[in-house]
Amino acid sequence: MAERGSVLVIGGGIGGIQAALDLAESGYHAYLLESAPSIGGIMAMLDKTFPTNDCSMCILSPKLVEAGQHPNIDILSYSELEKIEGKPGDFRVTINRKARRVDEELCTGCGSCSEVCVLEGRIPDEFNMGLSKRSAIYVPFAQAVPRLALVDPNECLLVTKGKCKSPCLKACQIGAIKFDQKDRTEALDVGAIVIASGAKAHDIADLRSYHPEHPNVVSALEMERIMCASGPYAGRVQKPSDGKHAKKIAFIQCAGSRDEKHNPYCSSVCCTYAVKEATVIKEHDPDIDCHIFHIDMRTFGKGFEQFKNRAADEYGIHFTRFKVPMVEVAGPDALSIKYQDADGSWKTGEYDIVVLSVGLNPPALDALQAAGVELDEYGFVKTEVSTPIDTTVEGILVCGSASGPKDIPETVAQASGAAARCGALLAGSRGSEVTKKEYPDEIELDGKEPRVGVFVCSCGKNIGGVVDVAAVTDYAKGLSCVAYAESNIYTCSGESCDRIKEAIAEHDLNRVVVAACTPRTHEPLFRETIREAGLNR
Repeated sequence: MAERGSVLVIGGGIGGIQAALDLAESGYHAYLLESAPSIGGIMAMLDKTFPTNDCSMCILSPKLVEAGQHPNIDILSYSELEKIEGKPGDFRVTINRKARRVDEELCTGCGSCSEVCVLEGRIPDEFNMGLSKRSAIYVPFAQAVPRLALVDPNECLLVTKGKCKSPCLKACQIGAIKFDQKDRTEALDVGAIVIASGAKAHDIADLRSYHPEHPNVVSALEMERIMCASGPYAGRVQKPSDGKHAKKIAFIQCAGSRDEKHNPYCSSVCCTYAVKEATVIKEHDPDIDCHIFHIDMRTFGKGFEQFKNRAADEYGIHFTRFKVPMVEVAGPDALSIKYQDADGSWKTGEYDIVVLSVGLNPPALDALQAAGVELDEYGFVKTEVSTPIDTTVEGILVCGSASGPKDIPETVAQASGAAARCGALLAGSRGSEVTKKEYPDEIELDGKEPRVGVFVCSCGKNIGGVVDVAAVTDYAKGLSCVAYAESNIYTCSGESCDRIKEAIAEHDLNRVVVAACTPRTHEPLFRETIREAGLNR
């Protein structure tokens, strides 16, 4: 049988997204499979990226929107891989599409249903690591792609007990909520498969000596959400226990890693992400004391060691080479660490927050194992040093942390490599299953007076914390030739891009100015957005 011109990409994190985009742009159809309700993965939860401390979502969001709008990418979110059959060039994969209990064709992600839910503000929000609350029906996060609501089947009172008057049904004016929706099984025929399922952070619950039950003992991902401008505390570094401002923060490296009881291997990213979190915290408030306890600092990578040295020399972050065996609770809101300093003396420090820099664990890969994909001794996909993206099954490639812990740049590089390998394997079917994107006719200006639309982004508080976005927007409204101006929380989100297109039509705009993050990452997105509305790029 002839090879097929489509590829299944397993995992909707940054690696999977990059692989899908490369494939789609190269003439192949990509099915992007993600178990979560939205693509984005762990990167969507991060505040900044090392070693440049650039805004994580500012880098990721344009890729989310591009993947969501690309005609040759089908996003299969809230879905699980069940089975792989067939051979290279002609695989058949079985997918379980879990019931959102919301019609994907009708839902606009407006959030009206969440606002009236009787459990609004009562269910721990997974995206914020349980530090905030959500409703039983909800949109995962502001920039979610696809931007669709879903019903939590374990929390919704109507689903679990049949006892709810369902105000969400009345709030949803287009009737998108379907409580009787069931899981369904789909089969796809693809020519190749890319495993980009990433890794999962080690659960701190089994690190009993560090008192993970204490609200001020947090995982590194929890700290990301604490210090993120769009997080539960709007970027204010505070203690989860009482909401008071934190003054002293300790980072314990290799928590659950390089440890025979838990994971014996080094997870490679933990040292540098701890340095990043400490420097970002110091940027939020230079008076916060940050102390990193480590076995040794493995900050390998371009510019990583300089990043660590700058943290010590310029930010005043303390580094102590000592493996912390335990944390003691010194009071309702205080934590104590006893450690040996470089001079051999023993000291005790009290801290408001203790961050456990946990490593990365392999994802569940049962369906892949059943298809013959071998795993290494730790549970990651097995590869060879000379062929780092090839699995033990021809036609099934791997990238990123699915084959071992990796940082974002290495993951993206491997994703593009895996996409290129798919292209080499399926070269004979290139273009056979793609759809050419169609655009509306370009609007002729014919000497019309400029009618400029201005869209000012606050980027959570990354821009809004420094610039008076409302004042800038009001000022723009008074400028010559400006027909319309508005501010957005995240202009690069799919929802805001749709708003730009709506404004172009509603206000007869023929020029667009976007005041947001760097054009290096965002200009292609906004050029594509206005072209979809009929304007010249």
